[in-house]
Amino acid sequence: MKSIFAILAACAALASPAAADAVKGVFQTAPNDEGNVGHVEFYECSGKICGKLLRSFTSNGTPIASDNIGKNIVWDMQNQGDGAYGKGKIWDPGADKTYRSKMSLDGDLLKVSGCVGPICRGNTWQRVR
Repeated sequence: MKSIFAILAACAALASPAAADAVKGVFQTAPNDEGNVGHVEFYECSGKICGKLLRSFTSNGTPIASDNIGKNIVWDMQNQGDGAYGKGKIWDPGADKTYRSKMSLDGDLLKVSGCVGPICRGNTWQRVR
């Protein structure tokens, strides 16, 4: 009987990280006001989800050199199940502002929003790998 509980406990421990894996990968941001986009890699960090800016591009696809490459722009995101993530933060490098954030994953589309008070504004990012 003890071995059944040990197996169930091991399965539960393995299932938790698998749920967080859905958003792992690289997503392209929606274009900003200038038409520039970024590639953000999501990964597990301290049991939560973070997103690091890998590269940026102009509207015609030319790479942009930036001091923000390699910096987290999303952090402390918590998997809430069914593709929902919340209680995190997102940083807008262009405005140098940080917002409360939530995300919703549907296949290869990630709806990302930043919130100030009860008002949330967002856009959709596309998985690139």
